[in-house]
Amino acid sequence: MTESIEEKKVPTNPGEEWLKVESLDLDAQGVSHKADGMVIFIEGALPFEEVQFNVHRRKNNWEQGTVTQIRRESSQRVRPGCPHFGLHTGACGGCKMQHLDAAAQVAVKQRAMEDNLWHLGKVRPDNVLRPLEGPAWHYRYRARLSVRHVVKKGTVLIGFHERKSRYLADMQVCPVLPKQVSEMLMPLRALIGSMDARETCPQIELACGDAPGSTALGTIALVLRHLQPLSGADIDRLKAFAAKNEGVQWWLQAKGPETVKLLEEGGTPLAYRLPEFGVTMPFKPTDFTQVNPHINRALVGKALRLLDVQSDERVIDWFCGLGNFTLPLASQAREVLGIEGSDTLVARATDNLKKNEPATSARRALSPTTFVARNLFEMTPAMLVADGSADKWLVDPPREGAFALAKAMADLHQQPELRTDGWTPPKRIVYVSCNPSTLARDAGLLVHQAGYRCTFAGVVNMFPHTAHVESIAVFDLE
Repeated sequence: MTESIEEKKVPTNPGEEWLKVESLDLDAQGVSHKADGMVIFIEGALPFEEVQFNVHRRKNNWEQGTVTQIRRESSQRVRPGCPHFGLHTGACGGCKMQHLDAAAQVAVKQRAMEDNLWHLGKVRPDNVLRPLEGPAWHYRYRARLSVRHVVKKGTVLIGFHERKSRYLADMQVCPVLPKQVSEMLMPLRALIGSMDARETCPQIELACGDAPGSTALGTIALVLRHLQPLSGADIDRLKAFAAKNEGVQWWLQAKGPETVKLLEEGGTPLAYRLPEFGVTMPFKPTDFTQVNPHINRALVGKALRLLDVQSDERVIDWFCGLGNFTLPLASQAREVLGIEGSDTLVARATDNLKKNEPATSARRALSPTTFVARNLFEMTPAMLVADGSADKWLVDPPREGAFALAKAMADLHQQPELRTDGWTPPKRIVYVSCNPSTLARDAGLLVHQAGYRCTFAGVVNMFPHTAHVESIAVFDLE
């Protein structure tokens, strides 16, 4: 497999020494050390391999390079599933770990989560959960695809950027996208190339929904960003493409996200299902939804089982978004409060509640549920108390984490006089994280300053083949 590794035109390691790779970092770089203790980060190398490399960046105490030869190959090295992955010129930069066995990828992420919890938060979970996994390919139902008309090549490129480059990769397929979308890349390139507006359409945002009554792929929403008004001929070209490709639904975006509009009325509205809870979630193509619907369904189920909500309990869902966890919680709890920073998402979540509220053959009517907008990055103890006591919390923040929330909880623990109106802290918190470093920071506050114990933690492989680490942790009041 080493013959596929292309040597980069960079200064070679003068001693041409062989190094043994010790571990893998989250950028999928092999980590090694020279005899003098210098740390070496080597792209394309895997743990326990013996490699040579080219250096392309030097600092006082570390170097970064790219593997050129492998003398001893890892048993966990696999053939990448995408022809555009690799170290070669023009390689796509969307994935970092396709050369590593899928199970080993999860182990790397598990170690990253545990290392962050300990080194940043000084927290060790009592129990490590089994990783939550799903399909390794064709899982990505959301993507932002760049579009470029490359005059010199006489073609249009659509996809992700090249590895460490501002240029677009010449992608003909993408095995992490749904199969129908991957097969559509070349026809999409031809479509944009035929349009009058090929120079002024810089992006297509992809959002896929479920087929009605099913979790199979249904609607394929394509949001075309156009910098100039589209001609009538271009509108006709888009409609013809949608008619020819089943499930395709064009949306147009002239300026910001608020300008997004459906090109043609009719068709199947975008929605995804959570069948375990009898809930269907309509959404707009620019709304935040999880990239991987297969894992999202499993994650919602896992989070609610860990939270163990009882029918007499009140629950708060922080950073609730469209109600991804809130509505399933409302199928179990006595009362639910969903809190989100975006007024738009609060309105959308309220609409979703109305659509799902009545009882069905699969479940009872949803419990009383309220959605409110709040700046969750400026939470104070007083604001926390004003939202009332809850038996349990579900916390699902963006990459920035939930520092203000955790800090307010810590203040309330350390200053009991702030707990007015009989406020009491939740007995259990389930925290869903998309950034292990901010999870660790917040876990440190909850454990060392707010009176909680981290009883469970584990990784969720939401983005196979990438360095993205999703995780879930449980905190119980001591």
